[in-house]
Amino acid sequence: MNKIVIIGGGFAGLSALIKFAHRHDNFNVTLIDRKEDFNFLPALPDIIGERLSPRHLTNNLAAFCKRCNASFLNEEVKDLDLKKRMVHTSSHAIGYDYLLIASGSQTNFYGNQQLSQYAYTLDTVKDAEQILRTLKKGECKNFIVGGGGYTGIEVATNLRRYCIRHRRPDTIVIVEKAPSLLGPLPGWMKEYVVHNLKSLAIKVCLNTVATDFQERKISLSNGASFDNSMFIWAAGVKTSDFITSLAIEKTPQGRIIVDPYLRLNDNCFVAGDAASVSYKGVALRMAVQFALSQGVVAAENIMRSIAKIPFTEYVPIDLGYIVPMANNKSCGRALGVNIRGVLGVCAHYFFCLYRSYGFRNRLGIIGNLIKGGA
Repeated sequence: MNKIVIIGGGFAGLSALIKFAHRHDNFNVTLIDRKEDFNFLPALPDIIGERLSPRHLTNNLAAFCKRCNASFLNEEVKDLDLKKRMVHTSSHAIGYDYLLIASGSQTNFYGNQQLSQYAYTLDTVKDAEQILRTLKKGECKNFIVGGGGYTGIEVATNLRRYCIRHRRPDTIVIVEKAPSLLGPLPGWMKEYVVHNLKSLAIKVCLNTVATDFQERKISLSNGASFDNSMFIWAAGVKTSDFITSLAIEKTPQGRIIVDPYLRLNDNCFVAGDAASVSYKGVALRMAVQFALSQGVVAAENIMRSIAKIPFTEYVPIDLGYIVPMANNKSCGRALGVNIRGVLGVCAHYFFCLYRSYGFRNRLGIIGNLIKGGA
């Protein structure tokens, strides 16, 4: 019986797990994750804006594995021995015949201890719930969001949605060290987002970083400072810590460089945010759609390796991207078409529903959207 270990219960790991389960072959599959639950990351900011309920955005990993006839180990991976084919956690050493690294990404504080101590993050449903609890206490009047990418903009607009719903005139600021929001995205999209943020009275500080953090005081490099503040960090991610120590070829973000079949070596495959995949000379961005499809292809190629038949090459299909904004004025590009406004919102939630796991979660999300909030 071939022993297969999957590290990571995110989109890539679960799509691979489902692929193995559908084949009903003689596999011994173990999923390892330090979290007890799968978290539906694309909709976490909606918890802050009270549009979606947290209970509709999680799936218990032990129960998921049981349905897929797999084992679940709720521990953090500490180290890999690729030569001896061993995965080490805090209390276990697990051997494998095939390994799939699908450990995703996590917040990157870039070594800033002050930042890691005082900043709120948005890696899990629990993180979003913590931000919402702090909002409800009413102790903070200023909200500083570090990072002007997809997540930072979505967080800021959901903060404003909460404030509007509760008639609070709080200050919301996006701090971005680059000269523009949204990095390499098209100019029309940046203009649309900036205009919408202005309409929501969300201030944008470009070429700016946070320089000092205290319990409730934030100072910026442009000289501004804010008392009674919450700082939410959404300005960078990295791969899991155990990948850092691996003597293999990686990108500056720590993503593992793989071949067209998603292989690191003959017995180890990588998928999702942990993998750096190039297609036609272009490195693919981190995205749920790629994580899902890579998990499937990695699982297929593990089964092909067992069967000693040729591998299938990973060919991505880019459906597009959306910049969600909580006042129903999202924008993006879907199926090759530029979209904005309510159409962008519909596309965002359609894909959330399509990619969500479980009938109850999908039904709950639909109910929240119909009611206009959790």
